[in-house]
Amino acid sequence: MNVGVLNLYRTSIGKKVIMAVTGLIGIGYVVMHMYGNLKVFLGMEYFNHYAEGLRELGAPIFGHTHMLWIARLVLIGAVVLHVWAAWSLYQDAERARSTKYVKHVKLQATPAALYMRVGGGIIVLFIILHLMHFTWGVPGVHPEFQWDNAYHNVVAGFKSYFYLPAIFYLIAMAALGSHLYHGAWSMFQTLGLNNQTYTQPLRLLSLALAIVIAGGFALVPLAIIFGIVS
Repeated sequence: MNVGVLNLYRTSIGKKVIMAVTGLIGIGYVVMHMYGNLKVFLGMEYFNHYAEGLRELGAPIFGHTHMLWIARLVLIGAVVLHVWAAWSLYQDAERARSTKYVKHVKLQATPAALYMRVGGGIIVLFIILHLMHFTWGVPGVHPEFQWDNAYHNVVAGFKSYFYLPAIFYLIAMAALGSHLYHGAWSMFQTLGLNNQTYTQPLRLLSLALAIVIAGGFALVPLAIIFGIVS
């Protein structure tokens, strides 16, 4: 294989491609996850049956929860690569600014770049807490966790600690929406679709994607806060 191809990941375009591909993996995962979450509106029995079905994916070839954990590991790997590429691009940009001129001029980050960094940090923190809360049932994080009752875990989990988990979830979804909008638009630019013909439609598509996904996730904690789901 050509050495240049192997070293592509070290280049700016290579890192942007990594961000685009891992971003697509992340989008695919959150769309499926949102679809599953919305099943909570169908009631306890239906939601618990769906949750148990996820644990049995791939049976009998794969064991209990094996496919689910494979999907999680793929997502974690994508997140790690995504964060690495983002940080590496940021460092490259900082080094590029290190000239005699900019030493005397403080350059400000663009709002979009700032939103991406802050939002990305919130999302990483959210993923860790989300696993502790709804997957591992860490004592103190989810005080009423039940291994065989996903519906109860969602409702009780969001109600615990005076709805603080639900509030943080909504904040994280706002960060996710902002990240998706700017990330999707950046991905289209990386793919070379940023000419004037496509600019407005692709911006609208990025915005719609962000609203649908973040809004879909937000429906569940909001429904629990307002007593629609209990």
